[in-house]
Amino acid sequence: MKVKVEKVENKANEIKLEFTVEAQKFDEAIQNVYKKNAKYFNIPGFRKGKAPFKMVEKTYGIQIFYEDAFNEIAGEVYAKGLEDNKIEAVSKPEIDIVQIEAGKDLIFTAVVQTKPEVKLGKYKGIEIKKVEYNVSDEDVDHELEHVAEHNARLVTVESRPVEKGDITIIDFEGFVDGKAFEGGKAENHELEIGSGKFIPGFEDQIIGMKTDEEKDINVTFPEDYPAKELGGKAAIFKVKLHEIKKKELPEINDEFAKDASEFDTLADWKKSIKEKQEKANESKAKFEMEDAAIEEVCKTSTVDIPSGMIETEIDNMEQDISSRLSYQGMKLEQYLQMIGKTKQEFRDEYKEQAEKQVKRSLVLEAIMKDTKIEVTDEEIEEKIKEMAKMYGQKEEEVKDNPNLRKYVEESLKTEKTIHFIVDNAKVK
Repeated sequence: MKVKVEKVENKANEIKLEFTVEAQKFDEAIQNVYKKNAKYFNIPGFRKGKAPFKMVEKTYGIQIFYEDAFNEIAGEVYAKGLEDNKIEAVSKPEIDIVQIEAGKDLIFTAVVQTKPEVKLGKYKGIEIKKVEYNVSDEDVDHELEHVAEHNARLVTVESRPVEKGDITIIDFEGFVDGKAFEGGKAENHELEIGSGKFIPGFEDQIIGMKTDEEKDINVTFPEDYPAKELGGKAAIFKVKLHEIKKKELPEINDEFAKDASEFDTLADWKKSIKEKQEKANESKAKFEMEDAAIEEVCKTSTVDIPSGMIETEIDNMEQDISSRLSYQGMKLEQYLQMIGKTKQEFRDEYKEQAEKQVKRSLVLEAIMKDTKIEVTDEEIEEKIKEMAKMYGQKEEEVKDNPNLRKYVEESLKTEKTIHFIVDNAKVK
C-alpha cells in the first residue's frame, strides 16, 4: 500500500490522502466477498450457493463485488494510513474512488480535517474575580420550609370557596367553536391553583368556586401552544368542582426535626443544613472561577476550528439531549415537532455553544502540552477506585478497562491543567 499526503489548497487543517492498494489485495477482497455471498446466487444448473466464481462473474458481472470489496479493505487501509503518517483526523473522510477494477491497483482519495494548531495567549497571571457565596439564616429557613412543604398533609376544605394555593379536584371538558377537542377532557383531575400548569387564565377563574359548583371558563390558547391546531383559538371549558383541599404544613420545631431528619433538635438540623449549603456554595464558586479563568485564556488564544469538530460536538449534544428525553418517554423527533423546529434549526441553535466548547478543549489541551502536565498511575488508580465505589462496582471489575483508564487519565490531566491556570491567576 502506498499513501500520498498533500494539503488541500486554501483549506486550513484539511489534507488529502491518496491510497494505492495492490491489485492482488483488491482481488483477494473480491474473492472474500464472493465466498461470503455465494449462498445468495441462484444460477441455473447449479445448486443455490454452489455456483463457481467464474459463473457468477459471467452471469452478474464482476462489478457486483466492487462496492463490498472496497468496503472490506478501505477502513483498514485508511486507519493504517493515518497511523503511519501520524495524522489526527477530526472529521469523517470524504472518499472518492479514482480507480476500481479487478486485476488493477485500487486507487482512492480521502479528504479529511485534522486537529488544528492553537496559538496560545497569556495563561499565567491572568486576572479573575474572586467568587464567594455566603449562607444566610434565610437560606437555611428556606430549605426547612421546602422540607415542610414536602411533608405537608392535605385536608379537605368545606367552609369556604377556592383560594390560590388550594388543591382542587375537578372534571372539565374543553370546546373550540362548539366542538370538543382531543385531550380536552378529564375527570377527577387534581389541580393546584396558582401552579400555572393550565392555560393562562384557567386557574384564576377557578378561584371563588364552591364545592359541587359548575362553571363555564373562557380562555384563549397561546399562539405558540404545542398543539398547533389550537394555537390562538378561543375555548370554553365546562368545569365541575368536586373537592377543595389545602396543604397543612407541620410546625418547624424539635419534633419536626426528629420526624423529618436524623437529628434530635432543630438547632442541630439547621447546623447540618448550613454546612451542606456552605460546601455546595464552595463548589459553585470554585466552578465559576475555573470557568472564568478558562474563558479569559480562550479570549487571548486563537485557533482555526475545523467544521468537522463542531459538527461532532453538536452530534454529542444531540445524543445527550436524546438520552435525557428518552427517560421521559419521548423521542427527539417528537420534541422537535412539539416545539415547531426542524432538525437543522435545532442543530444550528447549538453551533455557537459547540464551537465555544471545542475551543476550550483545544486550548486546555495546548496548555497541558506546553506545561507538560502528567498524572501518575497511583492517581489514575485512586480515581478509578473512587468511581467504582460511586457506581456500586467492584474495583477489580473496572481497573483493567483500557478505555476507562484512558478516559480517567485525560480527565485528570484536564483537571490539573485548570487548577494550574487558577493557581497562577491574579485573583481580585
